Amino acid sequence: MDNFSKTVIEAVEKIKDSVVKIDVMNASKRKSLSGSGSGFVFSSDGYAFTNSHVIHKAPGLKATLMGGEQVSAEPVGEDPDSDLAIVKLSSGQFSTSKLGLSDNLKIGQLVIAIGNPFGFQHSVTTGVISGLGRTMRTQSGMLIDNVIQTDAALNPGNSGGPLVNSDGEVIGVNTAIIRGAQGLSLSIDINKAKSIAQDLIKNGRVFRAKLGFMLQEIELNNKIIRHYGLKNRRGLFVVKIEENSPGSRSQIREGDIIVEFNNKAVNSTFDLFRELSDESILTMVDIGIIRHTEKHIFGIFPERKAA
Repeated sequence: MDNFSKTVIEAVEKIKDSVVKIDVMNASKRKSLSGSGSGFVFSSDGYAFTNSHVIHKAPGLKATLMGGEQVSAEPVGEDPDSDLAIVKLSSGQFSTSKLGLSDNLKIGQLVIAIGNPFGFQHSVTTGVISGLGRTMRTQSGMLIDNVIQTDAALNPGNSGGPLVNSDGEVIGVNTAIIRGAQGLSLSIDINKAKSIAQDLIKNGRVFRAKLGFMLQEIELNNKIIRHYGLKNRRGLFVVKIEENSPGSRSQIREGDIIVEFNNKAVNSTFDLFRELSDESILTMVDIGIIRHTEKHIFGIFPERKAA
């Protein structure tokens, strides 16, 4: 057997038992199905990740484990802005996934997606990372930060399943495909997902402020880093600015590169997300940018995102 196949098989063996099929039950007495998605257990007491759009307003949920056992599932909390949700499976013994880190992911890196497309349980697809640190707009119009773009095939029913690396560690939560596109699938970076999970389990909701920027992580020019004594090697390229947003009312322009926010270096969209997850940020904040070869410090007023 070739080495590539061995790598994929070994990674799947490590994660497959934690992947579940999540069925949405109708409110009728017959409890028939109205839809399904995927999820994966990350704690021995039955907490699991899935997507918000999978469980939103569901009258009832049922999870099917790898061995075919069915258990009930209760929603713990959801965050539509990141399309993430946490559910808790009813009592039982659960295999758990190993949550990795998304700090050192590389474009071109092998990734594996597992889920239940069209009800075909525990289907496996492979691909590579095509882009990192993207902000992308979903079909519902939301901007989602910290997106991993891959070419691993996803289909309806894959939503909420794990994206794993060659070691079988979860590096993302599969969330969407771009309708009409070929080989363009999106996953929420696991660092952000873990941070959101803590808030959902503790409070059932997530606080978030918004700026209204569509961003892309990029490498900074070494001359710029040395000239301004920057502490970061990467910055956030402003691809687009939403109308009637804090960004549109600031002096930031499309094409600027954000390198500092709230007097802290910004290396990634996750760095920015962490700052925007504290309610104390709802005041004027300094934002440092590189425009062409010049550094500027402007003020910006983050706004609370609507629930």
